[in-house]
Parts: sequence; C-alpha cells; structure tokens
Amino acid sequence: MENINTSEIPVAVVGLGLMGCSITTCLLIAGHPVVALAPISADLNHAESRINKHFERSFANGIVQNSPEHYLQNLTITEDYADLKNCKIVLECTIENIDVKASVFGKIEPHLAEDALLTSNTSAIPITQLQALTGRPERFFGLHWAEPSHTTRFLEIICGDQSNVELGEYLYQLSHQWAKEPILVRKDIPGFITNRLMYAMYREAFHLVENGYATIEDVDRSCRNNAGYFMTLVGVFRWMDLTGVKAYHTVMKNLFPTLHNGTEVPKLIDEIVKRDGNGVSNANGFYDYSDEEAEMWEKTFTEFTYKIRELALQYPSDIVKQKMNKADVDD
Repeated sequence: MENINTSEIPVAVVGLGLMGCSITTCLLIAGHPVVALAPISADLNHAESRINKHFERSFANGIVQNSPEHYLQNLTITEDYADLKNCKIVLECTIENIDVKASVFGKIEPHLAEDALLTSNTSAIPITQLQALTGRPERFFGLHWAEPSHTTRFLEIICGDQSNVELGEYLYQLSHQWAKEPILVRKDIPGFITNRLMYAMYREAFHLVENGYATIEDVDRSCRNNAGYFMTLVGVFRWMDLTGVKAYHTVMKNLFPTLHNGTEVPKLIDEIVKRDGNGVSNANGFYDYSDEEAEMWEKTFTEFTYKIRELALQYPSDIVKQKMNKADVDD
C-alpha cells in the first residue's frame, strides 16, 4: 500500500461531539494538521479536554509514543469556517439529520479549495442524497466511522452515484495511514455494508426475544461467545471457508425460510425510546442500570476498546500472507 505523507495534507473535522473528537484524535495520530471546527459553541466547552483525554489513554495503552502536546500542536480548534480554506479534506461530523447536514455543507463550501474533498460521517443517510445538496457531488463521499475512531480498524468509504470512484480509491489508500482496514463501497446502498449485515442480526435478535425463544441476556451471550470469538480475525465468508462451506449450504436451504423478515420497528425498542431510554448514557435501556453501573459500563467499554485493539493488531487482514512470506525467507 502506497505511503502518503499525511503531514502535507491538512484536514478538517466539522462537528466536535463524541465521535468528532475521536476522529480528530485519529487524524492527529496519523500526522495530519487538523482544523477542528465547532458548528455550535457548546462543543468548545469540552472538545479540547476530550481530545486530550483520548491522547492520555492512547499514550498509556501504547498507541502513541509521545505526549499529548506533541500531537495537539497540529490542532486548531475554531468556530470560523474561513479556517477551512487550506484543508484538502473536510469531514462533516454532525448529527444524523439531513437538514442539519445541508445547513453545515452550505457553510463549508464557500471556503473550500477547488481540489478539496468533502465527506460526511453518516451511518444511514444515502450518500447520493447528501451529495445532491452540494455544489461538488463528484468530490463528495461518505465516511462511516466506528466509535472510538482512534482505536478501531473500521471505516467505510462510500461513493454516491455522482462520486468520482478514483477519488474514493485515493481515500481508501489514505485511510490506511489512519490505521484502518477500510471498506470501499463503490455503489451507494441504504445502510452501506456493515449496517446491512448488523441490522439483519439485530432484527433476528428482537424476533427471538419478543417471541419468547430467549432472553436479552441469552441473545447477548450467544453473540459474545460465537461470532464474538471469530469476528476479530475473520469475516463471514472466511469463517465459512475455515469451517466447511457445504455445511452452510445445507443449513441455509432449511433455515433461511424461517428467519424473520419483518419491516416494522420492534416493540421492545419502541417502548424503551418512548420512555426516553438511551442505554448507558441515561441508565435506561434494554438492561436495568444504576447510575454507578451505567458509568462503570462506559469505563469498561473504553478499557475494552484498547485491549481488543491490541489483540486485533496482532492479526491484520494479511496475517497469513505475512506468515507465508516469513516461512519462505526462513527456508
């Protein structure tokens, strides 16, 4: 994979909520000069301290070798859209609301260089729909990140119908410098790749619980101790190769017709949202939490993201090729 000098590519993150701060951290670690722009002033109250905390944890966990100050010297935090003028890539990272995103695009574009790329962090809004709201649809792409963005290997790069695929391939190459194993989605599709896979599983999980086949705890236990064991190393197709393709073919013929294919939002999640439940963030979700327990789950999840990253990096996507090359050298 071609090495790209990130220090010569100024980038911007517009939107400094939870994910915007971790994306900013990721790009700073990769060596980019970063303009972090707060569309709402309230973001300025926590952005720098949150980014600084990410670096402190990253240093403690061996992800970075230098103090936070080493990276933060490349960071500009601002509310002024004019500060975007030198940026080669702008990453919009506001809430999942098309009207909000359209408003932000309108503020970004007057200050973009002609050769700059504009991207949107979205997990659900079609990129073709978003790029139609801009004056440069051929230079517009979706970037679907996972939280926390500076520890996970996941990134989807999504082309809309009008996107220049060659520029998408450039982002694909560049994102390897961000410590990602990216996915390039060459044709726009609702939910992209990962969410289509995940939401099919979520739908079946709700069906099993709501119809009394298993409890919430049982379903979570099943995911943790089956898919959770192999997914860090391989995906579904490699898993079938490793464990015997013919067996899956046999099971599919009988099982597929019985899987749930409803299109309604499940009652279980609907009831939680109607009572303003949002999981650990307000101690109100599928599980019962005290405030202390919810806080401890957040801390434990953060700890886990660093530990699982440490393990996952020992098994990159080309691990077998590396081992075979080493064996050839040793011979």
